[in-house]
Amino acid sequence: MSRFLFVVPPFTGHINPTAAVGAELAARGHEVAWAGHPSVAASLLPPGATLFPTDGILSAEVLHAIAARSQGLRGAEAFRFLWKDVILPLGEAMLPEVARAVKRLSPDVLIVDQQAIAGAVIARQRDLPWATSATTSSELVDSFALFPMFGEWLRDELHAFQHRAKIAPEVVAKGDLRFSEHLVLAFSTRELVGDGPFPAEWLFVGPALQRRPSAGEFPWQWLDPQRRHVLVTLGTVNAASGRHFFEAALTAAAHLEERLQMIVVAPDGMLQPSTANVLILPRVPQLLLLPQIDIVVCHAGHNTVCEALAHGIPLAVAPIRDDQPIIAQQVVDAGAGIRLKYGRVKPDEIIDALTLLFEAPEYRAAAKRIQAAFQASGGSSAAADGLESLASVPIPLAARSR
Repeated sequence: MSRFLFVVPPFTGHINPTAAVGAELAARGHEVAWAGHPSVAASLLPPGATLFPTDGILSAEVLHAIAARSQGLRGAEAFRFLWKDVILPLGEAMLPEVARAVKRLSPDVLIVDQQAIAGAVIARQRDLPWATSATTSSELVDSFALFPMFGEWLRDELHAFQHRAKIAPEVVAKGDLRFSEHLVLAFSTRELVGDGPFPAEWLFVGPALQRRPSAGEFPWQWLDPQRRHVLVTLGTVNAASGRHFFEAALTAAAHLEERLQMIVVAPDGMLQPSTANVLILPRVPQLLLLPQIDIVVCHAGHNTVCEALAHGIPLAVAPIRDDQPIIAQQVVDAGAGIRLKYGRVKPDEIIDALTLLFEAPEYRAAAKRIQAAFQASGGSSAAADGLESLASVPIPLAARSR
């Protein structure tokens, strides 16, 4: 039996894959725990999971206030805000609490999300074997190609972060905190990300999906088997500012009333359906619903994209911010979807996209190809295999000084 500690940020999409992998490791007899913010992580983890809280310095209320300040930011401005005002302060705040969790658990391996950099620092401080949890495929390519000056700024900031944590210069030289020198678990596949080349320690496992806690009831009898079904969602963070996009989707649904039914996930009270073929709900059991869905219209959030493609569903993607433009382009380049303009979308553009996705078989064929690649990659089982190997093989001194 080995002990594994997952270090996660307070972001749902970054915690969900670790819950699936952690459940797999626990089923194999290992001891598994998480270090993260209880306000987000507690409801997402397996029942009875051990969670070391990391919200003593940066509380849930402060995080909500920071998230509110980020609304409306796009492009380089949004990237810089994410790192300068969220990830770096979060890393500083989590450092002492992750250190305490490591002292209490004495893990054999740390699994560190790319946006929970405190875990990477602690692993390097203590010379522990560690793996990166790369939950978004945008970080597997040059995500700063469009903003090279920002990439240089971030590299400098990550080096400074390690120096403030009193990491020895030779350890800092091991490289970017977002990528372990031992193992990178990439929750995607080359069929979506591209051909690389990628380092030898990167393991593409595909998405790690598991049934999540109930997201409310769904009126399954409402679904008409004679019509196609479209799911429209902007995720938990962006939905509150999505009125214009949602309203354009409702107009498109009215135009295609005889052909489809549309399920829209939007905040309570934001929208009113104008036609009987539209169902508006504040939340849905997405993984249970996807087998009934023909097209997903979304913001190109990594979890939603991967869950759709894991079911062989083509997408219309309207990226808003952060990593979403990169993921949207990966979907388009893979042939599995069509890109929309989020801020200026018109109903006719959504109508055209839905019509093409319904009628052109190549989009569904590409989605099915990625679905097959996901299944072959092994998901949480393959990730657990990689982590077991890391726990059982001592890291050679030569590799530690690399």
